[in-house]
Amino acid sequence: MPFRNALSLVLACVFVIPACALAASPGSEIAGAANNFLASLTPEQKAKATYEFKDDERFDWHFIPKPRKGLPFKEMTPPQRLLAHALLSSGLSPRGYAKATSIMSLEQILYDIENQAPKRDAEMYYVTVFGQPGKGAWGWRVEGHHVSLNFSLAGEEVLAVTPTFFGTNPAEIKSGPRKGLRVLGGEEDIARKLVTSLSAEQKKVALITNVAPGDIVTSHDRKARRLEPVGIAASKLTPDQQATLDALLKEYVYRVRPEVADADWKAIQAAGREKIQFAWAGGVEPGDGHYYRIQGPTFLMEYDCTQDKANHIHTVWRDLQNDFGDDLLSKHYQEAHSK
Repeated sequence: MPFRNALSLVLACVFVIPACALAASPGSEIAGAANNFLASLTPEQKAKATYEFKDDERFDWHFIPKPRKGLPFKEMTPPQRLLAHALLSSGLSPRGYAKATSIMSLEQILYDIENQAPKRDAEMYYVTVFGQPGKGAWGWRVEGHHVSLNFSLAGEEVLAVTPTFFGTNPAEIKSGPRKGLRVLGGEEDIARKLVTSLSAEQKKVALITNVAPGDIVTSHDRKARRLEPVGIAASKLTPDQQATLDALLKEYVYRVRPEVADADWKAIQAAGREKIQFAWAGGVEPGDGHYYRIQGPTFLMEYDCTQDKANHIHTVWRDLQNDFGDDLLSKHYQEAHSK
């Protein structure tokens, strides 16, 4: 028995400890996934999939169904598609990856609903890599209808994961084998739980209008912008309501992999939790057209569900200081230059 215990200890030292010590950072895993994807491409495919990091194309993000720059899944071989999905999943949490791929799958639902409309294609999602993964400033984007994921890095350091856009149409599938599916159900249900928990006095501040806007206010703006500071401050919520607000914020932040999300969550809290405001517009009952936004000193989250008889959701998360990594990249260059 002593011998077996000693042997177990030796094996743990040889195999377990080095494995933990050599665990890759999130940025190195993301860079590795990007390089694996690029290595699988033909020269023609690579020409489509890659741009210089400073190219203006990096900022031309959108969420409508339209032709885009980059390499679509439709033009990839099956092994290349797997590597593209590996890149996508390298930046997202399991829940975030499930949301993204489920949203892509809804294109088939729309294709069937709209009598085989050619613009609805679950394979017309584009992968674009900016710069050289793992070296200097670089980034990647996966984008198509209702999905826009934008990652910016410096070497193996993740600088920004915004703008992040997720949308769903239908928000809830009403019939067929996938009846009841609500990909962004959490974003709706947690917010409704919060707004319906408000007292009459709190609602006077939080409910800014009984008519919701037709879409998210900031649309696909290149530059993140602060909106009018309306709504109820987190400091005016009860502890239970504050916990619900935290859960709603995390529904957005933790779409990305947890190591990266943890840093964003700490930054949101450090900027002043009491300064965060929650505003709601429209009806509060399921089926009513509605909109909400959460805004803090450093971030903005918008949600809108008004289109297609209030069964079509748009959500966006913007970093008011560091969208596309602008702020941290500037600091990174300054430090590199000073050294």
